[in-house]
Amino acid sequence: MTEEKKKTRAGVIGVGRMGQFHANVYSEMSEVELVGVSDANHARGRAVAEKYKIKFFPDYREMLKQVDVASVAVPTKLHFEVARVALGAGVHLLVEKPVSDNFENAKELFDIATQKGLVLHVGHVERFNGAVQELHKIVENPILIQCSRMGPFDPRVGEDSVVLDLMIHDLDIVLNLVNSEVESLGVVASSPMSKVEDVVNVQVKFKSGCLATFTASRATQNKLRNMSISCKERYVYLNFADQEIHVHRLASSAHEVSRQQLRYKEELTTEKIFVHRDNPLKLELRHLVNCVQGAERMVSVENELKSLRLALDILELCRKKKS
Repeated sequence: MTEEKKKTRAGVIGVGRMGQFHANVYSEMSEVELVGVSDANHARGRAVAEKYKIKFFPDYREMLKQVDVASVAVPTKLHFEVARVALGAGVHLLVEKPVSDNFENAKELFDIATQKGLVLHVGHVERFNGAVQELHKIVENPILIQCSRMGPFDPRVGEDSVVLDLMIHDLDIVLNLVNSEVESLGVVASSPMSKVEDVVNVQVKFKSGCLATFTASRATQNKLRNMSISCKERYVYLNFADQEIHVHRLASSAHEVSRQQLRYKEELTTEKIFVHRDNPLKLELRHLVNCVQGAERMVSVENELKSLRLALDILELCRKKKS
């Protein structure tokens, strides 16, 4: 008779919109026991705990004594404080992006995790989007990358710049795709909806020669999430929401000259790539649990910090122009 594998005990700190998604996914994972949740809003925390028939912890420190792994989904300004306490208690963590709004604080968290032999992941859920994973198989030596991530304003994240709220997803994907150092950086920004950056456009030139533009907006009433990549032999278009990739290739081109006009003719082939669709958050949390049990992390600590460093550099440029 085989011994039943021990379940990983999990908890969620902060059960606002994103934290509730984490609690729901943990509750559905057969290899996980969702032990409890904690939230500064006790009524909300108790409601979530009652939904999943688990314990509500008014003080998250008490929950840390009873779990192996936790998701931190509190406001960004509290990430460092809460994560440092959790790591100090010996708990493996997934901290929602950005891991911190301060680079040195983020580095300190990873240093603590390394010293204690703990897993610390950042919640870049788009890494687990099936279409993003397919990109690495298709894209070679990109020439031009254009990213758009737009939607309506949400007061829930009004204290965070759109760079840390939305754009950081695309920065993370592109940095891992291009794998080259940034040579130059240009930004323009405006704040029509809040006191921080709501609309930002960034132009990046990499040492490889690749150019990338990033547009993030939370002043756009239609939700858009897409990326287009031009390579020498193909053009790739990715729709994040539908998890779809289309690859366009030039089959042939010709021109005809007559006395009246010059006519151009092009033939393109378009291929729709099959993408295995799954819940990216479920894949992300499963990867976290697997790493706790000894699997190799998908993204190195160096790359975890690289996207935050670029995002903070962009913010610094935005604020220098404003002052």
